[in-house]
Amino acid sequence: MKIRPLGIEGAFEITPVQHGDPRGTFLEWYRFDHLAEALGHPLRLAQANISTSSRGVVRGIHFADVPPGQAKYVTCTHGAVLDVIVDIRVGSPTFGQWEAVRLDDVDRRAVYIAEGLGHGFCALTDDATLTYLCSETYNPTGEHTVHPLDEELGVEWPTGTPLLSARDDAAPSFADARARGLLPAYPACRAYSEALRTAEKAQGARSH
Repeated sequence: MKIRPLGIEGAFEITPVQHGDPRGTFLEWYRFDHLAEALGHPLRLAQANISTSSRGVVRGIHFADVPPGQAKYVTCTHGAVLDVIVDIRVGSPTFGQWEAVRLDDVDRRAVYIAEGLGHGFCALTDDATLTYLCSETYNPTGEHTVHPLDEELGVEWPTGTPLLSARDDAAPSFADARARGLLPAYPACRAYSEALRTAEKAQGARSH
């Protein structure tokens, strides 16, 4: 398993080693210890989600209040999507930038998205199936969205006619979300991540 940091702090691409023979394929798509080593703290597993989408569906850009936020570990178990991570943390050096990673059932990559980052994807195939591991349970009062077609963000979705949910289509623009104080603050996100690392170090010290 190769864990590679992306250009946005707190975002990682994970590429598994696949073992195949005429019977099929085996791989480890998630390793608690390897991810914890890269992050400096373990991913708390509080909820697991599955979503299916038709070709051309765009979901996002979704995010949660920090603290506690909601970190995500995402892979595509069927079909293919273009997964998009957006830095919406006010004060971040890469504020307003985005990165995209193709997730599919061939290379079977995954992405890790830290608390405070925005997340969305576009389904490249019918019945594209995503599996999420989440650090916190769903909290409707702390969940928000930014319009995925916002011109300021300029995400290059690979579809001419994106299909949006009613919620995403009614989402505020990036500028409006910032003006309303909805976006996470970069210092708060960093402080929360550091608190997780400090707690892990303290736990390690007690175990010895």
